[in-house]
Amino acid sequence: MTVTASKSADPQEGTNRRVYTVAGCYFVASFAALGLPPYFTAMLPELGDPTARWAGLLYVVPTVFGGLGAPLWGKLADRFGRKKLLLRAQLGLAVAFVLAGLADSIPVFTAALVLQGVLGGTFAASNGYLGAALRGPALTRALTLLQLSARAALVFAPIVVGLLSEWLSPHRQYIVLALLPLSAALLLLWLPEPEASEDSVKKNGTDGAAPDPRPLRALFALEFTVVFATVVSFPYLVALVGARLPDLPAAAAGLLFALPHLVYLLSAMSLQRRLRTGPLPPVIFGFACLAVGLAAHWVTDSLFGFVIARLVLGIGLTLCLLGRNMLASDCATGRAPGGMFGSLEFFAKAGAVAAGVAATAVNLRFGPAAPALVGGLAAVAALTVALTVEVRQRLSPT
Repeated sequence: MTVTASKSADPQEGTNRRVYTVAGCYFVASFAALGLPPYFTAMLPELGDPTARWAGLLYVVPTVFGGLGAPLWGKLADRFGRKKLLLRAQLGLAVAFVLAGLADSIPVFTAALVLQGVLGGTFAASNGYLGAALRGPALTRALTLLQLSARAALVFAPIVVGLLSEWLSPHRQYIVLALLPLSAALLLLWLPEPEASEDSVKKNGTDGAAPDPRPLRALFALEFTVVFATVVSFPYLVALVGARLPDLPAAAAGLLFALPHLVYLLSAMSLQRRLRTGPLPPVIFGFACLAVGLAAHWVTDSLFGFVIARLVLGIGLTLCLLGRNMLASDCATGRAPGGMFGSLEFFAKAGAVAAGVAATAVNLRFGPAAPALVGGLAAVAALTVALTVEVRQRLSPT
């Protein structure tokens, strides 16, 4: 009796340990992937591109190939095991980072970035692992924590790379930072393969008929739109701040860039605990904040105005992502999580690539404030759709 009690006394503690381990491993593996691309303009002259004219194109290479490969890796995870494919993603990143650090030409460096996209996919793999182990509110919280680790890496990784650049060039840092996904893979070896959830059991027909899974169209559309509306404002923010506030130090401009992600870091978990509604209300308020915050970039010309705009943008980003996590948790019920999260990653990458193309095009034509305005218009369009859905749900008979 004592042995049985000791095994089952704290199942929640074991679950939490797995969630934090997966999130922590994703954080450390993301350091090179998110911290080094901002320094492409410093790396490429070493590789034979003295003006770094290929920096913008190379920036999106891992994103494009990561999006193309994510659905396949997700389906393979459902077939061969989520833990195995999560380990594969971490080891794939380590191999790609070593190759990038050893590259001595633009073609070899490009090939390494292609491999990073094809062999990586740690975010989709982590989502698939958690989706197989959890469901309902527990899965929603885990997805929020995973995104929190991604935002933390996005904020802190470029700072760490910049500090290390005093002793080691960003190009060669790829080799050193390859140790991070390798160490993550070693840590993940100790995690169990996630057990089949009750939803999976029902789906296989051993416990009656499962309810029809929730359609994925709304989830995919939400993912694409949130990524597009926010990412489109990123590439030219520093240029916009420099044009409007020429005397502002570069560090302050960097802080403005990071501010929305800091809002998510500081507020996401507490907001998650307080949300008692379905996914639609936070999405509606989130897109409203995104529209206001992004449109403010078009008109503001003061530091105070930029701070307020970035804070409002951060609130909108946080609410939209929390609503997205709720919807993803609902959609994961009754279906294989690897394939679903792999496809979701495809739409996230597609939104990022579309945002990069749109930002480049409108900046060339209208200047650095235009990309944020485009993002605001996308948020307004999404807000209109979300409000229409909300009204129809309220008017429909129960």
